[in-house]
Parts: sequence; C-alpha cells; structure tokens
Amino acid sequence: MPSNSAQLRVVDASPDAGSVDSYENNAGLAYNLGFGMVTTYVPMQPGGVTLAATRAGSRQTLATNNVTLAAGRQYTAIVGNTAAEMQQTLYVDQMQPAPAGQIAVRIIDEVTRGGAVDVYLVPSTGKLAFTAPLATNLNLGGNSGYVNVPAGMYALVVVPAGTVPSSTAEMLLSGAQVSYASGAVRTVVLIDSPLTMRPFAGVRPEPQASVLTPAVQAIIAVDADAI
Repeated sequence: MPSNSAQLRVVDASPDAGSVDSYENNAGLAYNLGFGMVTTYVPMQPGGVTLAATRAGSRQTLATNNVTLAAGRQYTAIVGNTAAEMQQTLYVDQMQPAPAGQIAVRIIDEVTRGGAVDVYLVPSTGKLAFTAPLATNLNLGGNSGYVNVPAGMYALVVVPAGTVPSSTAEMLLSGAQVSYASGAVRTVVLIDSPLTMRPFAGVRPEPQASVLTPAVQAIIAVDADAI
C-alpha cells in the first residue's frame, strides 16, 4: 500500500436495510452492497472525509459520519444495526502480520437479536468444554480488539453470554474448521442469521410446540497475512 494513501473497506451488517451504496464525500465507494457483504480495501486520500451509507440506487441517507483517515493506515467501516437505528462505525485495522507462530483475531459484534455473547475459537484437536473464550459478554457494537492465539485450525463457536461451555451447550453459531496460517490477521464480524424454529419443551401438541431462536453468522475478513 502506498504510504501516502489510506485504505478503507465497507461491511454491510444491517439485517433489514436492504442493499446500500457507500459514499466518500460525493464519490461512490461501493454500490448495491448486500447484507453480509464486505468490499476489498479501496485507496483513499488521507484527511477528513464524510462517509455515508444510502439506500441502493438512491441518495436517501441511512447513516453518515465525519472521520479522519491517516496516510498508511487501513480501516473498516461497518454499516450496522437495524434500518431504524442504523449506525456507521469506523475501525482501525491491524496491518502488520501477527508474530511468527501466531494469528491475530478481532471479534466485532453486530448481532441485533439475542443479547450478549461469548465467542470461542475451538482447535481441531480440542473441545469447547476445555477451550478458553476469545471474547466474553460482547453486545451489539462490542469490539474484542485483536487477540493473538497460536496458528492452526479452529472452529468459531458463539454462545449466549455466561453459557457454561459443554457439548450440549446452546450454540448460536458452530462454524466449520478453518485453517489459519502463521501471521494471519482476521476481523470476524458477527451478524444476524435467519431465525430458526426449535421445539418448545412442555407444550403439546408437538407440531405447534416451537419458538423462534436467534442465530448468528460470521463474516471473516482478511486484514493481513505473513509477507
């Protein structure tokens, strides 16, 4: 990245706003960005700019904020919350690879349903019950900051905050095993997943005995890799 420019990417994490367009001052950064999508880094002139998220195909502003971008830095702008309370938040990204033998992972919570969560990276050789949480009690807008852990293969698991980890624990997300190489830096953005139905104990008849359960999905964005 040229040292005289900044880099910015945009994430659409609002579950009900529909597709959005993103603008820097009056210049378009991204168009028709759908829920759960993340752009690549876009080179930007450093200095003060106005970032705006609008409804796709229109200039109806949903969220806007004034930010200052520094030369030689990378940023993530997350358009989140529900359409009625939409917010746009700017985060400074880690550009340098994690130390040798380590990875750096940051968790940002943009889940609008279900309350606070605990987040685990469960190694392929381990179990949830014997894994320390990567982040605890994250609420909407919560940011764990970057946490270094050994490089390897991990499954991302999200549970309601305070859940005792076990094989039978209620899970909002139980992800597939993903391999992370030494030096990898990743931002994980937790977002809403479609509501699912589950049986509601003690109610009969069973076909009608169900309730809506919030669930979570994750966007894993690449911040940096080993050079």
